[in-house]
Amino acid sequence: MDQLDHTTRDDRRAAAEALLPELEDAGVVAVALPWVDTSGITRVKTVPLAKLPSAAAWGVGMSPVFDGFLLDDSIVAGRFAGSAVGDLRLHPDLSRLTVLAGQPGWAWAPVDRYTQAGTPHVQCSRSLLRRLVDSLAEDGLTVLGAFEVEWVVGRPDGLPDDADAFVPALSGPAYGMTRLAEVSDYARDLLVALEEQGVVVDQFHPEYAGGQLEISVGAQDPVAAADTALLVRNTITAVSAQHGLRVSFSPKVTADGVGNGGHVHLSLWRDGENLMSGGEGTFGLTPDGEAFTAGLLAHLPGLLAVGAPSVASYLRLVPSHWAGAYAAWGLENREAALRFVTGPDGNRQHAANVEVKSFDLAANPYLLLAGCLAAGAAGVRAGSRLPDPVGVDPASLSDEGRREAGIRPLPSSLEEAARAFEQDEVLAEAFGEELHATVVDVRRGEVALFEGVSAEGVCRSVRWKH
Repeated sequence: MDQLDHTTRDDRRAAAEALLPELEDAGVVAVALPWVDTSGITRVKTVPLAKLPSAAAWGVGMSPVFDGFLLDDSIVAGRFAGSAVGDLRLHPDLSRLTVLAGQPGWAWAPVDRYTQAGTPHVQCSRSLLRRLVDSLAEDGLTVLGAFEVEWVVGRPDGLPDDADAFVPALSGPAYGMTRLAEVSDYARDLLVALEEQGVVVDQFHPEYAGGQLEISVGAQDPVAAADTALLVRNTITAVSAQHGLRVSFSPKVTADGVGNGGHVHLSLWRDGENLMSGGEGTFGLTPDGEAFTAGLLAHLPGLLAVGAPSVASYLRLVPSHWAGAYAAWGLENREAALRFVTGPDGNRQHAANVEVKSFDLAANPYLLLAGCLAAGAAGVRAGSRLPDPVGVDPASLSDEGRREAGIRPLPSSLEEAARAFEQDEVLAEAFGEELHATVVDVRRGEVALFEGVSAEGVCRSVRWKH
């Protein structure tokens, strides 16, 4: 992304001014300008509608200190983050400006963070992701991605003696039609709001855990996919509030329950052809499709620092819970970290993709997809090959059996993941010195925050943060 000059600023102002009449007709009075911090918390500033042209041209001021924020709003004094000194400018991406159907009077536009000199902030995750998308495009490659969004709905008042307790608002069985009937009006309003906002919903269904639901959306280019993940979650929260429900996207809501995942689906394309299908490799993979997937698998331990970025993430990431606790891949294997999906006969060229199951919604989606692109691209450059696919739950094998199959356990703690990320040269190069160091500093800050805290104490602390 080039430095903002006067011509660019004038063009952005003019584009915003051209949008004002339509937004006024839609009843918009203010625009929310969100970004996601290193801990995965969405932060926001807002402007009255009349100030949108100024924000588009000159940005909105915001301290860079948020790069060092933890999920409890404490601040890490990191190597490159956490200082009270300095200022950044939040510039809305008008191409993603959306009138919020679930929040009358509001519009929404994700931002890129710039310095006051008009250059991209080195720790802006959205700018990083865009740069990696552009780098792949130079090699004639594109990626389509999508997030699965899982959440639980609870009663807003918790328990009589504990307002922050999670009490499921649904009583029906997992995946049950009974549960769908319980949320029929809520689900209808949510789907209508998403449609009005231009979000393509592929599926909606009740999930496994108590009070748990899931939405899957259509695949998009990575920046758009991350934007959509934010928009979907914001819409879920808003519509839930209208229905008197409280929602949590936390990776672990209760210590004895099943957590919320944030699975990511990825496919690699060249010249309109899906490289995850139509090849002579295993399950129809092309050489580049296999290499991209192998890159993901090889760098998955480090990727967990951005894809499972909370201490609570590792309460979810346990064997035999469909969370993908082992670095393995397999065809439709929901216990492998990488589940390869061919799609049905006749639709494989469109549908084939790889699902990464180890990730959750504590992640900053821009950082996460940036890491995935860097890992996959490294695999393509190296011509990497996949090991044999795994057709069983890796936990059902003996230690010796897993060693013989080349199956490694993934990090079982945030500290292990931070260490793997710190030592991963591919991710270090892609993220750059400052952002790479800040991810490590913030992860270790959360490790210190929860040192000695019980599993239930961790769940309670993060339950309503994500």
